[in-house]
Amino acid sequence: MAAAVTAAPPPGIATTLSTLLRRSTNCIHSLRASHRRCIYSDVVAEPAPAPPPPSRRGGHAGTRLEEAVPAGEGRSRVDAWISARLGGGGVSRARVQASIRAGLVAVNGRPVSKVSHTVKGGDTVSCTVSDLTPLRAEAEDIRLDIVYEDEHLLVVNKPAHMVVHPAPGNANGTLVNAILHHCKISTFTCLARNSIDDECPESSDDDVDVFDVDQFTIGDVSSEVREAIVRPGIVHRLDKGTSGLLVVAKDEHSHAQLAEQFKLHTISRVYLSLTCGLPSPYSARIEVPISRDPNNRIRMVAAPGSGHRYAKDAASRYKVREVFCGGGSALVEWRLETGRTHQIRAHAKYLGNPLLGDETYGGTKSMALSLLRPKTPSKYHGDLSSLISKIDRPCLHAALLGFKHPHSGKALEFSCSPPDDFTEVLDELRRVTPTSDGQDSDGVAQFCD
Repeated sequence: MAAAVTAAPPPGIATTLSTLLRRSTNCIHSLRASHRRCIYSDVVAEPAPAPPPPSRRGGHAGTRLEEAVPAGEGRSRVDAWISARLGGGGVSRARVQASIRAGLVAVNGRPVSKVSHTVKGGDTVSCTVSDLTPLRAEAEDIRLDIVYEDEHLLVVNKPAHMVVHPAPGNANGTLVNAILHHCKISTFTCLARNSIDDECPESSDDDVDVFDVDQFTIGDVSSEVREAIVRPGIVHRLDKGTSGLLVVAKDEHSHAQLAEQFKLHTISRVYLSLTCGLPSPYSARIEVPISRDPNNRIRMVAAPGSGHRYAKDAASRYKVREVFCGGGSALVEWRLETGRTHQIRAHAKYLGNPLLGDETYGGTKSMALSLLRPKTPSKYHGDLSSLISKIDRPCLHAALLGFKHPHSGKALEFSCSPPDDFTEVLDELRRVTPTSDGQDSDGVAQFCD
């Protein structure tokens, strides 16, 4: 597949988002109570369609299958064929598909990577479902910045550095722990992903994240805990270092409806980032597949014409909103058409403009300073160095989230300003950016509408 970075007229900017971008510096720092930074609106929309049956993603430890397809049996998908044989043992089809994608399934001795691979009579199928480690998440009294809540869902403003859900090494202090406390649910037990998924999940930060019954050790959980399987329904994720808006379902119907909207890409999502350097052109659509970096398990890579068997189509639209220090950095708005793991970070790296503070993808402190200092008055160099040294995460914020309410069908839209660590960097870049006549800007940067 050929790479596509094509200039295109950007979609209109939501009024609420523009308000966030163009507010004054004083306004930014006066909004210390983070929930006051968030804006909510709704309009009446057509009722949402009836939800599809909820999908199931599950786990079953230590299962292995090696069996020949009976002679004379017609063709069938390998995932369906394995599921039919292991389903009675509690292994879901989604878990089988995960095993296929992980290279744990072979047909006639040859590994297969496509869940749609067909098998026929006489084929020998081998499959291993890897062991999963039980994790128990407990309710923790962690403050949540709740932007919106009703009986069916929550919209929260996730702080940077908070992990969304428990995993080995992050059993506490997660968003799920906080939601369990908020929803008055004590604990739940889930099965952990394997080590590769913990480092860099195969599903996206933004794609559907289904917690379902067969992920849990059913024999050991109470009815209250089973309810927790649905109630803290994390429908999508954000990276640990990414701040911003995230929706959480409280019931199974809401989870299924929201998951379907993510699957159909009808969710509106807008992100704001600060980049190293200035993307060119100012506005474009990037369509470049993303796969795991073969040289670094925790990183993804955007590669045109990628022949990697796990490469997934990925499309992003970006628009430069402000330019700082003669192109040394930029405030960039992103709109996602797909939701792949690290999609914005990988596409920004592909452009040659990694996110400021994103050490994993090349947005190092030294790179940032090498781009900023040559076009910044020397009197600001010390301040810039001090500021850049304090950046401890990728400068990426989920600023806008829009979807149809899973029960009423209303179109809801939420927007939220970046947190203080992001705006501190933004303010400083505005302050040190010279004007066109070479004078200090006093906070006036070049806007790009």
